[in-house]
Amino acid sequence: MNLNPLKTAAAFLLVGVLTATAAVADSRGELDHRARETLDQFYSINSQNHHLADRAAGVLVFPRVTKGGLGIGGEHGDGLLFINGQPSGYYNVSAASVGLTAGLARHSEVILFMDHHALDRFQNGHDWSIGADTDVAVISRGAGGSYDSAQLNRPILAFMFGEHGLIGDVSLAGSKISQAR
Repeated sequence: MNLNPLKTAAAFLLVGVLTATAAVADSRGELDHRARETLDQFYSINSQNHHLADRAAGVLVFPRVTKGGLGIGGEHGDGLLFINGQPSGYYNVSAASVGLTAGLARHSEVILFMDHHALDRFQNGHDWSIGADTDVAVISRGAGGSYDSAQLNRPILAFMFGEHGLIGDVSLAGSKISQAR
């Protein structure tokens, strides 16, 4: 693979900025507050969202996921798992990519574990990956509008919304989620 040295340097600079931004993690109190605000925003986007979250065995909220790069990219965000409406654990989402990412953007993610089996698999797995789990229905267009009933029957529903910035690749494929220490 023949990479332009200027593009390579720019990509490493963007990834470095992204990593530095992620390293300044919010306190857990701030994260709790932002996660609840993100849930409120999620509920206001579509009238079905509150009902879906109420039915879920667990709700994982990433208030701010930052993704950026130029050819070589990275992603990071801190999140909170709610079970029965109560905080249950802190998690990180991260990813790296080569060749598809161009730009810098932020978005929010809400992942609903619709049954206890899906939630147990997530909690007992290490470095759980969205792209590797075929039971995940990814809904990325603002989490609004009508939902396909086939999507809603999946055990895990992942929503992306509130995109800010400009990026050529916005997806959840390959994102790894790990429990924060």
